[in-house]
Amino acid sequence: MHPTDLDFYAHVATHGDILGAGISAPPAQWEAALGPGYLDDTSPGLMRRDHGLVELSFAEDDEGTWSCFGISVRAHRLFTGDASTAPEPLRSAYGPFATKLTFDQLSAALTARGLSIELEDGTGEDVHQYRVPQSGARIFVVADPDPHGYGESDPHEPARRARGDVWSISLAPSWWSAAESSGSPKD
Repeated sequence: MHPTDLDFYAHVATHGDILGAGISAPPAQWEAALGPGYLDDTSPGLMRRDHGLVELSFAEDDEGTWSCFGISVRAHRLFTGDASTAPEPLRSAYGPFATKLTFDQLSAALTARGLSIELEDGTGEDVHQYRVPQSGARIFVVADPDPHGYGESDPHEPARRARGDVWSISLAPSWWSAAESSGSPKD
């Protein structure tokens, strides 16, 4: 059976890599994995690379070497229905990406893999933050689809989002290192 978009999200939240590239990988490894379709936003010593669905953060060390220190899968960018938001290598590996990923779908996929999910303390009223202790992944979920009270006419936010939609999945080295020291992530 061919892997699906849900398998992609569960893999990222479980293993912390995308098509073999992960935390501390250099920009060239990420380009090899996700292709050349990206936008770089740089400042001295820092770079944000935007591949649409996937956004990466890089830092430059004293020797001029760049390495990834943050991975964010921006599921909310698919709300518009633009299939090209998911880079072509991801579509080839996982098939078409749905316009929505619900927390119920993702949490069921993760618990089926033996992982647990915890609501973070101090989570906000419009977005809830969950943590996967075994991997360190953070999952951000829409709690209030209309936090500013605009109704469906808010020109700045897609009207298609709903309570329980996954907004993003994020990984950073301090989260990942803590998870690795408590046991390896599960399949």
